[in-house]
Amino acid sequence: MTTTAKAKLGIIAGSGRLPLRLIDACIKENRPYFVIALEGQAKPEDYRGHPFEIVRIGAAGKSIKLFKQHDVSDIIMAGPVKRPSIAALRPDGTALKFIMKTGAMKQGDDGLLSALIKFLEKDHGFRVVGVEDILQDTMHGEGALGIHRPDKQAWDDIKKGVQKLKVLASADVGQGLVIQDGLVLAVEAIEGTDAMIRRCKDLKRPGTNPILVKLRKIGQETRADLPTMGVDTIINAYESGIFGIAFDGGGMIIMDKEDVIDKANELGVFLQAIDQEADG
Repeated sequence: MTTTAKAKLGIIAGSGRLPLRLIDACIKENRPYFVIALEGQAKPEDYRGHPFEIVRIGAAGKSIKLFKQHDVSDIIMAGPVKRPSIAALRPDGTALKFIMKTGAMKQGDDGLLSALIKFLEKDHGFRVVGVEDILQDTMHGEGALGIHRPDKQAWDDIKKGVQKLKVLASADVGQGLVIQDGLVLAVEAIEGTDAMIRRCKDLKRPGTNPILVKLRKIGQETRADLPTMGVDTIINAYESGIFGIAFDGGGMIIMDKEDVIDKANELGVFLQAIDQEADG
């Protein structure tokens, strides 16, 4: 019996370990791949021994040319990327055309990513896929992970947090917040989740423990920029006095899920996957 060869995967790699997990999956499935390691975001040493090139973010034309030279059909964007200013971007002709056509630098993250996906698919013939298409074990449906559960006060805070994030989503602001007794201690902005969590260490009030609520935005392009949680997230939350994490069961990438659950069990942090439509 013959098996159909999978399309070659082009990985646009930002920071973190997620692009490396995608490479592992490709190797396991004997799927060909090629990596664009974004300069100043990805660590080049992580990709030595793999087919890759370092390309600056503004060199869109070079990235597209490399993908076509390497016969890439599918593209995936993985790993956090710090959004540069237009001056730092130094766009090449292809990137400049994209910016002028879409007004990308004036858009929020959701608008920018949607425009980028359309640009890659409609203008250049690639197919953009999501992380869940490659790593099926990184998602978790509604329900608790591990042995700890939210109490009544935590559920009240979760529901209030979901409501507030829905309001913020309309302005394309943040994917997470920390809430305690109905009071929002911090909202995620450009600094990212881990930095927001650390800010809360000195903001925690006496009484119940704060809760981290992390959701994808309503209408968010799910093939890019999905929230990600790993062991470091659990440790960071615990060290900042946060003893519960509620997240979108259909829109959170969980890195090394068993390790995450084990660490949450050890530290007493509950992990609750929710349906944001039902719990809002």
